[in-house]
Amino acid sequence: MAAHIRRRLRKGATTTAVAAAAVAALAASQAPAATLADGSAGGGDPKAAGEDTAGTEDDGAATGNSPYYTDLPPLVTPDKPGSSSNLPVTGSAEAGIPASILAAYKQAEQTVATTDPTCRLPWQLLAAIGKVESGQARGGRVDANGTASPRILGPALNGQGFALIKDTDGGAYDGDAVHDRAVGPMQFIPSTWASWGQDANGDGRKDPNNIYDAALAAGRYLCANDRDLAITADLDKAVLSYNRSTEYLRTVRSWFSYYQRGTHEIPDGTGTLPTSPSTPSGSSPNPRTPSPGATPSPKPSPDKPGGKPSTGPSKPGDGSTSPTPKPPTSKPTPAETFGSLENAGTGPLRATAGRTFDERVAVLARNALGAPLGKVSVTFTVTGNTGTLFAGGKKTVTMRTGADGTATAPELRAGEKAGEFTVTAVAGTGRPRTLTYAATVTAREADAIARTDEKALVAAPGEKFADAVTVRATYKDAAAAGVAVTATMVKDSLGLFDNDKGPYFKDAAGKPVRTLTTLTTDAEGMLRLPEIFADGTEGTFKLRLTTEGGASVVIELTIQAPEEAAPEETAPEETAPAETAPEEGASEETAPKETETPEA
Repeated sequence: MAAHIRRRLRKGATTTAVAAAAVAALAASQAPAATLADGSAGGGDPKAAGEDTAGTEDDGAATGNSPYYTDLPPLVTPDKPGSSSNLPVTGSAEAGIPASILAAYKQAEQTVATTDPTCRLPWQLLAAIGKVESGQARGGRVDANGTASPRILGPALNGQGFALIKDTDGGAYDGDAVHDRAVGPMQFIPSTWASWGQDANGDGRKDPNNIYDAALAAGRYLCANDRDLAITADLDKAVLSYNRSTEYLRTVRSWFSYYQRGTHEIPDGTGTLPTSPSTPSGSSPNPRTPSPGATPSPKPSPDKPGGKPSTGPSKPGDGSTSPTPKPPTSKPTPAETFGSLENAGTGPLRATAGRTFDERVAVLARNALGAPLGKVSVTFTVTGNTGTLFAGGKKTVTMRTGADGTATAPELRAGEKAGEFTVTAVAGTGRPRTLTYAATVTAREADAIARTDEKALVAAPGEKFADAVTVRATYKDAAAAGVAVTATMVKDSLGLFDNDKGPYFKDAAGKPVRTLTTLTTDAEGMLRLPEIFADGTEGTFKLRLTTEGGASVVIELTIQAPEEAAPEETAPEETAPAETAPEEGASEETAPKETETPEA
């Protein structure tokens, strides 16, 4: 160890203060722990072993305080400070991250960001833990699928220098049917993997020795208990849940900060293995480092801390002992822990005023493992001034998710005011998950409008039309009540050109207007237009009525002067000659008067 310290100080220390910090950190890193496959035997805290510390904040440790590499980052700034992980292959192998390992960390970050965005898991934290737990999967020795080769197995957790954890998987993962062993790049014991295991590479298997599966499982484990890893206190709790040691936290934190400043990708299999595993209580302070894949004997001694190495089993895994808890029945398991809330396929929320929305808001709750979670209370709330409410006249309702993890809000009934509003779905306590849905109420519509009679509409110039115009609007063959209608005098049937001559309405002041926009159908969908007047222009004119929703009808109005009636001709009466009444005393027949001859 002293030689290692001298080497590191020669390599990176540039000032007395930095060198002192490195010595202090390395000295402090001799924390109680068990052995890595490539390290030496270690002890650990048997009392903490087997407890699911992802589900508790105060006691236990996910690793059972198992072993870890105590090497600190180089005491120089990484290549290209502040750059991303997509740097070219440059710099030391010690500071770089093998390509497949880095890809797995970034994929896990993206997956968790989708299912649990409030956790804000950084891939650099996974890299720091991976560095400390398995030396980035033993320098990137993984196959094309990301599975460690040879597999990584930790020592038997038999209570002799380590935590005592009896077999939980029948040797399926660790090849040991007597005691459990930590497995894979992120060092999960079988009982923990049974709760947190993931299939991140889509091969249908949850393999703790596959870096993609293990990285996602570690990410979800760190995010348990509604942690926000952007908050320092939550990040520290997450790291301590992996190994309850301040020295472990300090080591992980140092690599985390290092990777945050920048790193670079290196080819798989070219990484260097850390050289300084932590030591268990009672074992030699300068343990011998076994070869990769070897497992120390469960009977360490000061002279032979690692015992005779043996080849790891062919089952998935072979590395150091990390996440070692056995979830207690009194605490919620990851499968019972609420993790995220998602939209469950809710379509566009749009309805006409007064009608029921076709779509209903639906959500999907998932547990900390990403699987559907039932019995989660979800509160749905309508916010806005459209008057929209859930069925039953409620603005807020609470539902519980079913066995499939989904919860569906009651039907929404649109209010009478057109406009926008929102529906929120909230689930979880402490750090609730919230989904917000935008919704729209449109004005009432009609898809058809027609006159109720066919009577010709005619008026004389300067007069008003004697017959009123009455129409009926419908929507899907039913009366369209409360639908807005616009009436316009137009020159053409399409209503492209308004008319400024011919028939007109009167406004409240009695002035002529040829467009009305304040018309609305009654409860039966009926509309009787105001009186229509004729100006002095004769001809046939068009009145176009258009409803909200696009239905329209064109009505003809005619202005013509009444025809003047021709005078009647009467036949002249024949006049009989007037009869002269005879003088009194004269006979009825008048004899011709005799001419009196004057006397000579």
